Amino acid sequence: MLFRQIFDSGSGTYTYLLAARRGGEALLIDPVLEKVDQYLTLIRELDLRLVKAVDTHIHADHVTGLGALRDRTRCVTVMGRESGADVVAMRVRDGDAVDIDGVSLEAIYTPGHTDDSYSFRMADRVFTGDTLLIRGTGRTDFQNGDPRKQYDSIVNKLFRLPDETLVFPCHDYKGMTVSSIGEEKALNPRLKVRSVEEYVELMNNLKLPNPKMMDVAVPSNRAIGLVQERGVAEGWALRAEDAMEEAQKADVLLVDLREGPERFHDADIPGSVHAPYAALADFLRSGGLLSYEATRGGKRLLFYCSYGERSAMAVTQAREAGFARSYSIMGGVEAWLKAGGPVTYADARTQAGA
Repeated sequence: MLFRQIFDSGSGTYTYLLAARRGGEALLIDPVLEKVDQYLTLIRELDLRLVKAVDTHIHADHVTGLGALRDRTRCVTVMGRESGADVVAMRVRDGDAVDIDGVSLEAIYTPGHTDDSYSFRMADRVFTGDTLLIRGTGRTDFQNGDPRKQYDSIVNKLFRLPDETLVFPCHDYKGMTVSSIGEEKALNPRLKVRSVEEYVELMNNLKLPNPKMMDVAVPSNRAIGLVQERGVAEGWALRAEDAMEEAQKADVLLVDLREGPERFHDADIPGSVHAPYAALADFLRSGGLLSYEATRGGKRLLFYCSYGERSAMAVTQAREAGFARSYSIMGGVEAWLKAGGPVTYADARTQAGA
């Protein structure tokens, strides 16, 4: 596996690049805006293709690179479903998998530093964001932080991982690069407490100044989405209400770009074909399903995803491939549901309201 740890000295942030092999798909965790050129240079040097960029939470000490990476590479942006960011392409919940070719991360919901904090685990390591630091823990005094929840996240989730699990945090200010679950159990001074009440008392009395970038970073990191309204004005995106009418027409093919776990948990639009965004180029090639339907079947392609980001990028990709009659549902399934569009559910428990 290819693994790189990239440090931003200005914010003390670690960004992680993961890929199974040279020439394959890549994923970035917690990218920093000012380092985007460096990431892309490294990705190019390693002959990789960036397909996903993940933030562990909404950061207060730096501006995320998610939006810039999406705009420059058409990668899928990923955050937890609790995130207050305006639009990300994929929102995960506890236990979901974030997959690229040869690499799989398990999402672990670890609130406390913020209410949208996630950690991401592989077999031998865990990326803990700001929840568990090396010989420390993330502060809990803003963005709906909660020391009681953080204690639970660390003690009852992260500390239940095998002791040899490597710990890679989002930040370090003392030159440490990696720890382990066993080390942090034994040596983390913040966790030398006898009860959750002691931990709450400790965290509530830290009296730390706000991060220098907080007033800039938090608003910026909440507004990283594509401006989808532009697509309506330019004629390549449809509002959900208009898409509902178009979807009834015989020459329209609905194309679901989401991945398996998303489709299992959330609603499907009836009559759709499934063409995951990561494999869209294959579906658009001569002989591919979408190419066949558009050329032989005379169909217009109406793409949708969860929130509209991937479908907006899919329209660009499809039109560059010669399929001019390609469109996006603005706001994706979320907007379709709000508009009262018909849906089905792969997960019967969700359908029953469980």
